[in-house]
Amino acid sequence: MSTQTINVIGSATNNNQFAVQAQDFKIKFNNDANNGVWETPNPLEYVLAGFAGSVNAVGQIVALELGIELQSLHVEISGTLADKSKKTQKGRVGFQSIEIVVKPISDAPLALLKLWIDTVKERCPVRDTLLNTTPVLLTLIKEYSQEPK
Repeated sequence: MSTQTINVIGSATNNNQFAVQAQDFKIKFNNDANNGVWETPNPLEYVLAGFAGSVNAVGQIVALELGIELQSLHVEISGTLADKSKKTQKGRVGFQSIEIVVKPISDAPLALLKLWIDTVKERCPVRDTLLNTTPVLLTLIKEYSQEPK
């Protein structure tokens, strides 16, 4: 299997917002609610949105391969997160579980849709990344300076 490297670059615009450049797109993250109002999704909502988008993309590809006509595809994802906001709490800080409900509208028989969703599960790269250990290297460079715009 060949590999592909995906790169994004981000910087903090203030204490509560982080901007990321991905291809030709600028993505903004909020870290905190401003008076109870979120200006942008938080990073974990982007993880779930990316997961939903990946299920859709792979689902469309697999449907074509299996000859399934999808009139529409609805993906609902929710993640259960432990509240680890206090410094004294230990344990995982990420999602404790993620539940996905996929609702295709299709005339395909149930057995074919079962094969379709099983194939989507196996080929979804975001699901694979979340289920399996992916090595992460975090490097600190002290001399970082932001270029003026």
